[in-house]
Amino acid sequence: MTPNEVLALCREKDVKAIDFRFCDLLGSLQHTTIPVSRFSEDLFSEGLGFDGSSIRGWQSIEDSDLVMVPLEDSAHMDPFAELPTLNLGCEIIDPVSLDAYPLDPRHVAQQATAHLQQTGLADRAFFGPEAEFYVFDDVRFDQKAQEGFFHLDSREGEWNRGRSESPGNLANQVPRQSGYLVARPNDSQMDLRNEMMQTLIDCGVEVECHHHEVGTAGQAEIDLRYGDLLSVADDLMTCKYVVRNVARRHQRTVTFMPKPLWENNGSGMHVHFSLWKNDSPLFAGSEYAGLSEMALHAIGGILQHAGAIAAFTNPTTNSYKRLVPGYEAPVHLAYSRRNRSAACRIPMYNSQPDARRLEVRFPDPSCNPYLGFSAILMAAIDGIQNKIEPGEPLDRNLYRMSGEEAGAIPRTPANLEQALVALERDCGFLLKGDVFSEELLETWIRHKRENEVQALEVRPHPHEFCLYYDV
Repeated sequence: MTPNEVLALCREKDVKAIDFRFCDLLGSLQHTTIPVSRFSEDLFSEGLGFDGSSIRGWQSIEDSDLVMVPLEDSAHMDPFAELPTLNLGCEIIDPVSLDAYPLDPRHVAQQATAHLQQTGLADRAFFGPEAEFYVFDDVRFDQKAQEGFFHLDSREGEWNRGRSESPGNLANQVPRQSGYLVARPNDSQMDLRNEMMQTLIDCGVEVECHHHEVGTAGQAEIDLRYGDLLSVADDLMTCKYVVRNVARRHQRTVTFMPKPLWENNGSGMHVHFSLWKNDSPLFAGSEYAGLSEMALHAIGGILQHAGAIAAFTNPTTNSYKRLVPGYEAPVHLAYSRRNRSAACRIPMYNSQPDARRLEVRFPDPSCNPYLGFSAILMAAIDGIQNKIEPGEPLDRNLYRMSGEEAGAIPRTPANLEQALVALERDCGFLLKGDVFSEELLETWIRHKRENEVQALEVRPHPHEFCLYYDV
């Protein structure tokens, strides 16, 4: 769309308000709204000013001014606003230099794509995320000096099968770790997910499928259609917005938290990834699992840099409660065809060259997609350029290997602090092509340590009372 076409759309839809949106460093959607009377073609070049010091990890108070510049191609009607409202995604610029703001995650994704093209290896990087989440009916939590707790409930939760209800408990709860592709009546949320799917389509986001996931208590998955890195990261931000608000409309709540329930599957975000050039797939070949040598080297780069990647693709302390054996989360840095216990899997559903791709299985949906996808791409580029060999594939259940065998295979970081240390030690591949800036990396590591790692370390955990109260 052109700016004039966006203005025409406003007239056609009788728009009353324009919502300017952007993604902050940590992956949350931010927005501000203006009346349509203030909206003009000039705003597509001049943008709208805001206080960058009030956004986490961005400007200091003495240098706070930033500008959000709307992107005409992002225009779509907000499906939840009562007043007819047009949503516009934005990129962030510095009002003094007029340069792109280096801590804008969308800028990082743009730079990653530009760097790929500059290498001459490929001209497009396709990503296809599978976002998992839980739908709950009641959520309560708090943390005080003398109290800390969380309480989650879902009508689907197996713990409710013995509860007395009026007019009666209809059963059909989903047993623990038995929800994958379950049908009605156990899958009580099909209509809810259908509404999420259709709302996404109405917002211009292509959906591959949706289904119930393994976990009890309403774990779900929505797979987005693959596309260019930047556009799919935009789509994933829209997906999170839509999923949360459709649930809210039905008096339910959604979390993309990686491990909300103990002894249940966590929520991952498996990322399908491939490189193309001149409309031809580059990952198809005659090597293992129908891959090309380039694809194997891409796997080598991803596995070698997995610790640093995880600082972005698994960016929360809770992320590492999901990365444990026994719940389909990949903890071993190995690759294999079909094998869901490996960090990199080669799907074998389709033998056509254009379907040949990698599935990176350790990311989770708490990540900022612009940064997470860019980190994966940069590791793959490094692997291809330096011909990093991935080693031999492991076509067996890695969870059932002996302790000695399993101990010989590198693993994902055990916690967020380990991932941040890995990022500090192994960040050179991210700095190439000015994709990630040193300022962004330093800001990310500092914020995560001070506000998440250390914040959790100093607070008593409820389970510690079970272990130690009578010590």
